[in-house]
Amino acid sequence: MQINEILTELKSLSNPEIKAFKAKKFGIDCDNSWGVYQKDIASLAKKIGKNTNIGIQLFETGNYDAQLLCAKICRPKEITEIQMDEWITHFNTWEICDSFCMQLFKFHPLAIQKAIDWSKRKREFEKRAGFVLMATYGFADKKAGNEVFKQFFPILIKHANDDRIYVKKAINWALRQIGKRNVDLQKKAIATANEILKQNSRSALWIAKDALKELEGEKVNILDYPRSIYRK
Repeated sequence: MQINEILTELKSLSNPEIKAFKAKKFGIDCDNSWGVYQKDIASLAKKIGKNTNIGIQLFETGNYDAQLLCAKICRPKEITEIQMDEWITHFNTWEICDSFCMQLFKFHPLAIQKAIDWSKRKREFEKRAGFVLMATYGFADKKAGNEVFKQFFPILIKHANDDRIYVKKAINWALRQIGKRNVDLQKKAIATANEILKQNSRSALWIAKDALKELEGEKVNILDYPRSIYRK
């Protein structure tokens, strides 16, 4: 499929009512969107197949739905560091931020570096991208050692006072996901949450208390990664 064909089909899947629904229910409100459901974008991505060149062209249209499609069809290793750093500056909702981090960036060789670098960004969704990578990287590399994730804990503590909703939710997400990786990281995440509690800001208290509720709960699901160590 050529880029014009793809855009025509993508627009045929859109509906102003979908755009309004996503804005009302999920807070996804952006002027450059036609209004397409993720499931329909996923179906179109499957039809296209992996194609980084087309993906880049889609992103460069500036259309929100085309950019969501881009995240699904690009090959991670074919995306340059310059493109990664440029693309996150266009993130304007949690949906597009999380889509790129979960479907593309977490598989990139620079995922860990970018998690750390982007967590220092000022803009809300650029900064969120760093913490979403921390939360989701473990699913891209199930064999990664604990030292990879331990380096994130001081960063979570440092930024826990950021009260912007999409930043603090991502910090909380990262703390919980890392803590559920295995029993040793669970203990470290609980200790980290207790450190965050000491900051006593509204955002820090919410992040820590919500994480502790899950990590110390009887029904917490510990994933035992890497399995070669934790499921002998």
